[in-house]
Amino acid sequence: MNKFAAFASCLACAVSAPEFAHASSSDWFETDGGRVRLVTTGKPDADGRLQGILDIELKPGWKTYWRDPGDAGVPPQIDLSASTNVAGAELAFPAPQRHDDGSAKWAGYDYPVALPVTFAIKVPDGPAIIDADVFLGICETICIPVTTKLVFDPGRDPDNRDDAVSVEQAFAALPGPVRPEFGLTIVSRDEGALVVEANFPGDPASAELFVAGADGYAFGVPAKTPKDNKTLFSVELLDAPASPPAGAGLHYTLVTDAGSVSGLLPYPR
Repeated sequence: MNKFAAFASCLACAVSAPEFAHASSSDWFETDGGRVRLVTTGKPDADGRLQGILDIELKPGWKTYWRDPGDAGVPPQIDLSASTNVAGAELAFPAPQRHDDGSAKWAGYDYPVALPVTFAIKVPDGPAIIDADVFLGICETICIPVTTKLVFDPGRDPDNRDDAVSVEQAFAALPGPVRPEFGLTIVSRDEGALVVEANFPGDPASAELFVAGADGYAFGVPAKTPKDNKTLFSVELLDAPASPPAGAGLHYTLVTDAGSVSGLLPYPR
């Protein structure tokens, strides 16, 4: 049985019942390999943006996934359709690591990680209930799906300083925005691969690129191919739509010993 099949076969083994927490966070959900909760700052801004985190505590030897783990698993997902006064949420991701388990290479984390979440509150000064169906995978030798419902009122304890600090630290740890001297440019594309040039400070040997497939695109693991004093990455194009979609582009993260940045790569044409 491959890793993904083992992951799917255990789907029913980690499900929690809804509970209310007495803070601007949910209760912890305990599972094999760690535990999970949602935390917020308790108060949205004037535009209805409420910052929070998906807090994932991993036991030693366990791992979880980035926004695109490859074919080894599934990315973290949050469904808020049952919530009150919540339009949705957007997950952000700290710089991942490349993992090779011998059968697949994938992107993720082998340490406790807090994934920043921005909730969209429909009426900023109105009451809200976050009713979140959370789905993610954690892995040791095989992957275990974690499916849990986390329900709480973020306004119940809006001045909880510990929660606010946890959220602030997670957002501060995100990769920086791309800039002219630190980011990617597309060099070429043929039917089988996309070639990009990486510009960055630091040691070229330290550079690692992560590109997230979406909107009909799927990619292999980027291969670093230095040429003419430039750092190039060849990214195998596994699948692509017949024509580029109308969206903003594809998420990528470039990691080096001088830091990391995240940005959007224009859709390959």
